[in-house]
Amino acid sequence: MALDTRTDRRPSFAGLLWRSTVGKKTAMAVSGLVMLLYLVVHMLGNLKIFFGAADFDGYAAWLRTIGEPFLHHEWFLWIARVVLVSAVVVHAVAAYQLSRRDLAARPTGYARPSPGHRPGPGRPAPRLLRRRRASYAVRTMRWGGVILGLFLVWHLLDLTTLTVNPRAEAGHPYANVVASFSTWYGNTVYVVAMLALGLHVRHGFWSAAQTLGANRPGRDRVLKALANALAAVLTAGFLAVPVSVMTGVVS
Repeated sequence: MALDTRTDRRPSFAGLLWRSTVGKKTAMAVSGLVMLLYLVVHMLGNLKIFFGAADFDGYAAWLRTIGEPFLHHEWFLWIARVVLVSAVVVHAVAAYQLSRRDLAARPTGYARPSPGHRPGPGRPAPRLLRRRRASYAVRTMRWGGVILGLFLVWHLLDLTTLTVNPRAEAGHPYANVVASFSTWYGNTVYVVAMLALGLHVRHGFWSAAQTLGANRPGRDRVLKALANALAAVLTAGFLAVPVSVMTGVVS
């Protein structure tokens, strides 16, 4: 008689956490904050273009030497890329799975008026209003995420691999940025993506604060103001470069 040598393995804490709704929301919040930190640093680096080609090209070259001699040439960039890609993947997968879970668990009668409430003409029920606001926020985040994902692919092909930049020249990042934003389609793609980014950051920062327990009755107004300020600063900071190229300030 063969003996059953199989043993029941208990799922790890990380596995249990990932399967839970709270765990997925936490993963989304943490990965979102990692990407937000990157965006702030990236925006500040982009603004060096206003100091001229020498400064901007020097900054781009410096990025490849961070950590030397402990790290080899470009190792820091590759480490940062791996971390960023991991954050993007975790964020996207958690968002997709939470969306599917939310659709599966949504009750049929969710939008019915509360007992005793008389909506009247032009006055939707409070629960319906909350449902509409939540649906708008979810749609904004969902489609904003899709737009940003597609833009990330375009951005890499445009200014990293230089595949879709017709006038790009390896080793000349300043000139490549100017070349990219000298085309109508390059500007259109970038502007649309940055507007989507602003909306995504605005709602995402507030959601992350709620998930991580940072919101309190006395802090809500401050956190909402911070979310709005971050979204506005990032959007304006990123859009400053293409607008300056279009208007001839940067050339």
